[in-house]
Amino acid sequence: MIETPALIDLLVANAPRVQPLRPPLERALLWLAFAAFVLVLLAMGHGIRPDFAERAGDPLYFVGLAASLSTGILAVVAAFMLNVPDRSRGWAFAPAPALVVWLSTIGYGCLTHWVEIGPDGVHAGDTARCFATLMLTSLPLTLALAAMLKKGSLLRPTAATVTASLAVAAISASTMALIHDLNATLMILLWNVGAAAVIVIAGGCLSAFRHSRNPSHSHPPP
Repeated sequence: MIETPALIDLLVANAPRVQPLRPPLERALLWLAFAAFVLVLLAMGHGIRPDFAERAGDPLYFVGLAASLSTGILAVVAAFMLNVPDRSRGWAFAPAPALVVWLSTIGYGCLTHWVEIGPDGVHAGDTARCFATLMLTSLPLTLALAAMLKKGSLLRPTAATVTASLAVAAISASTMALIHDLNATLMILLWNVGAAAVIVIAGGCLSAFRHSRNPSHSHPPP
């Protein structure tokens, strides 16, 4: 029978090399750089909103834009901090002040007018086009952030999922505010935060199902 020190040496010698994660702030900056790249591509393909010069004189517009950007930056930093086991749970509240300001500026613009009925028949309305732009914005950001968070700790999945979804929603709203002439904030929040809620609920149900099938896993032996 192999002795314990020899077994440890054997396991260490044959263990695969583990690539350490980048620091949370560095990973957050990488994701924000990718978000900026997506924004540039959308701006090149879609163009800046036609009424941007008019909205430039509206303080509420810039307060909302600054608040959404701040929310997105703080939320993605919080998500990566919560993705590391030795960081405080208090990071989940980091985006709260900016979020409050952002929510105070939102509108319902893109929740109505899904179709247009005219002499040429039924066509997609502004809301349908708004939703299509939203998908082009949020989907790559969501996939990239999910892939990056997957490499970290899963000890706080709910907090990490919610803050990550808030980050995607806020950055998507900032992008839409620059290229789209309707206020799509409420639709963006409903889509991204709603998706996060579904993921959290599904994860909880799956965990409960596994524990019901294997009750010994949820109650360690004495």
